[in-house]
Amino acid sequence: MHNSQPSRVLIAGCGDLGCALAQRLLADGLVVHGLRRSHTTLPDGVQPLCGDVTQPQTLGQLAAINPDFLVYCVAADAQTDADYRAQYVDGLRNVLQALGDGVRLRQVLFVSSTRVYGQSGDALLDESTPALAGDFGGQRLLQAEQLLGQLPCPATVLRLSGIYGPGRTRLLEIAGDPERWPRQNAWSNRIHRDDAAAFAAFLIQRVHAHAPVAACYIVSDNCPVPLHEVLAWLAGRAGAPASQRDMQPVAGGKRLSNARMLATGFTLRYPDYRAGYAGLLAR
Repeated sequence: MHNSQPSRVLIAGCGDLGCALAQRLLADGLVVHGLRRSHTTLPDGVQPLCGDVTQPQTLGQLAAINPDFLVYCVAADAQTDADYRAQYVDGLRNVLQALGDGVRLRQVLFVSSTRVYGQSGDALLDESTPALAGDFGGQRLLQAEQLLGQLPCPATVLRLSGIYGPGRTRLLEIAGDPERWPRQNAWSNRIHRDDAAAFAAFLIQRVHAHAPVAACYIVSDNCPVPLHEVLAWLAGRAGAPASQRDMQPVAGGKRLSNARMLATGFTLRYPDYRAGYAGLLAR
């Protein structure tokens, strides 16, 4: 980095994805502060902060850090409207207020979800497609995204598709048991945790280089695919007997385009489910 002082990054919600991002930022020479509710050990080099985004009185320490970048990547505790509102909408507002409403930030990255697209069908959706949330989760994420439009600093929304990777093995468990396969074969989209973290770090590097960064990116791999195809491939790789359930015609789900993400010059380490799950199976 060209600055005499390394940039400071605050990762609010420094869980699995946040820790993967933190390690990349540290390797790039940045100073990283990780905010969590508990005193769980963070990766070496991350400066720990204990606070709850839903409890503003626990966030008084944030202003003293004076970060250049905020990465907001909390996770909901429960699939309820109240929890999504508390974590994503109220929590983001609380953190921004603790940081002086963003007046000294160079950039905010907000980790959202492609859940904001409630549409289904074969059409390829991209960032120009209107986000028509189909449930409370998508609605609350959109509400949080809209808060960013009121900031004096640039902000970028990262709409992640289904995250998988180390410790996220639900599909691996389902694949070997045909009775657990979803009855409906729908389009599915995914992003490996390490690619999601790498792209966020890549965007922070672009800000440093004064390169353009868009206000929104769909963060997904190159391969929207019918879910039954993924399950059949996983079952075969794991040596499970061939599924007795025929792959149903695709009905529902959505197909997502990552063209804007790739246009930045970013390269996926895991461009499709085969590359990503092969690494997990090898472990």
